[in-house]
Amino acid sequence: MSVASYVFGVLSALLTLGVVIEMLRRRRLRERHAVWWLVAGTLALIIGIFPSTLVWAANLVGVVVPLNLVFFVSVAVLFLVCIQHSSELTALEAKTQTLAETSALQEMRIAALEAELKRTKP
Repeated sequence: MSVASYVFGVLSALLTLGVVIEMLRRRRLRERHAVWWLVAGTLALIIGIFPSTLVWAANLVGVVVPLNLVFFVSVAVLFLVCIQHSSELTALEAKTQTLAETSALQEMRIAALEAELKRTKP
């Protein structure tokens, strides 16, 4: 591993962590959404600082090419992010439907009250 790629890996991981933390600080990203990005950034930082960790982990799980383990873990993290977002989207759709139904019922009640009020006024 060349010094340039070593430095690039560490700086990329630090940049990722910095962006996520800054977004958290500015409340542009919620904690529950940031968890997976913080995990990915931390793993990238550990592997960037200690490249032999990747070789050790690849040997531990039986992966011949350590870079394949990086791709697998990256896809797994993105898969978990997609599952989390799908779950939250489903909950939001249910809430939206409930709110729409409640709003429609409120409008019907208001219309009925207005009609009743018009009938009772001389």
